[in-house]
Amino acid sequence: MSELKTAFTDKLFAQYEANPKLRAAENAITHNGLLKSLTTRQSEIENDYTFSIDLTKDKVADQKASGRCWMFAALNTFRHKLIEDFNLDHFEFSQAHTFFWDKYEKSNWFLEQILATADQELDSRKVKFLLDTPQQDGGQWDMVLALFEKYGLVPKSVYPESVSSSASREMNQYLNKLLRQDAQILRRLFDQGAEASVLQAKKEELLQEVFNFLAVNLGLPPRSFDFAYRDEEGQYHSEKKITPQYFYEKYIDLDLSQYVSVINAPTADKPYGRSYTVEMLGNVIGGRAVRYLNLDMKRFKELALAQLKAGETVWFGSDVGQLSDRKKGILATTAYDFSSALDLAFEQDKAGRLDYGESLMTHAMVLAGVDLDEEGRPLKWKVENSWGDKVGDKGYFVASDAWMDEYTYQIVVRKDFLTDQERAAYESDPIVLAPWDPMGALAE
Repeated sequence: MSELKTAFTDKLFAQYEANPKLRAAENAITHNGLLKSLTTRQSEIENDYTFSIDLTKDKVADQKASGRCWMFAALNTFRHKLIEDFNLDHFEFSQAHTFFWDKYEKSNWFLEQILATADQELDSRKVKFLLDTPQQDGGQWDMVLALFEKYGLVPKSVYPESVSSSASREMNQYLNKLLRQDAQILRRLFDQGAEASVLQAKKEELLQEVFNFLAVNLGLPPRSFDFAYRDEEGQYHSEKKITPQYFYEKYIDLDLSQYVSVINAPTADKPYGRSYTVEMLGNVIGGRAVRYLNLDMKRFKELALAQLKAGETVWFGSDVGQLSDRKKGILATTAYDFSSALDLAFEQDKAGRLDYGESLMTHAMVLAGVDLDEEGRPLKWKVENSWGDKVGDKGYFVASDAWMDEYTYQIVVRKDFLTDQERAAYESDPIVLAPWDPMGALAE
């Protein structure tokens, strides 16, 4: 071990004080902040909001202070189709409805995982992984489909937002407190030699408390409801006493089993052309399992383009906080100039950022368009976010093609865009990744 000597630190002081560029940067950054001081003019010029393929200008939704982007992104892809199919001016699904059932299912998932690991020591890595975050707001594409398939959907007017759905931190804090307590109860029963039937009965008793807690925070979900709307021609339509499952089947009218998750993870442990899943990742026991097909970035973007050209938006997951100007809605590798002002170069490649914990998927949004050059190559992508209309261009963002290469990790596309070889690879037995693998990150 080598300590930091005073003489070495004196040398650093001298070198800094002799550099007028750093002193100028110090003046700017201490008064204006780091990123505001380093924002480039060129990134705004290069990433304007004009696209050669532009699929929607529908009003954006707002997930507010919650981590529901993966739900919002999925529901946004559906609502654009519904607005077009039923000739509506505007429509929004209830994200709170999906949120309720996700919390309910995640609680059961957590308790089942606690039972499955009850024979492991409390300080084992898997048990510790479970207890660190019993449940959270984030999720994955396959997880949201599992919820739709089991619980259906409802309009936002039928099951509106609550304080706890719009600002979920407080509810999550106490739900996790309850679930950790439940984990201790179940592990203690296991240690006392309780039979499986006794453990399941106790789990069901504990889930009643969870259900009650969710219902008082989010509202009791409807078992059936009335739905009425007036289309843009002024025609009135009404249905009585329909179920969420019926609403989902009629108004979505998509075979979601024909959509697959494609990832780009260029790390040495994940060869391209293989399917992957993540141990202990999911929400609905018995529901759709998480599965990915890993492809190189060139093919990854070809698939996204194919779906956009077919007139269909694309759910995608990225590390949205990287080189992001949230107010202007610009995602670009040239957004900030660290080199000219600070002599800093961030040169870690995509694989290195994944391997060393610098980046992973943090947020899901929707690709709603793209700008192509004369040869059909993408220059920039139109992004529908779920942060309301006060950021970007009325809530829409723009991502440079270079930013997409570096910080996008997942898209969802129709199976029929895949080659026969790619479909076979997706359907093959997946390689199981560790629960803490970066590809198991949940979009929030």
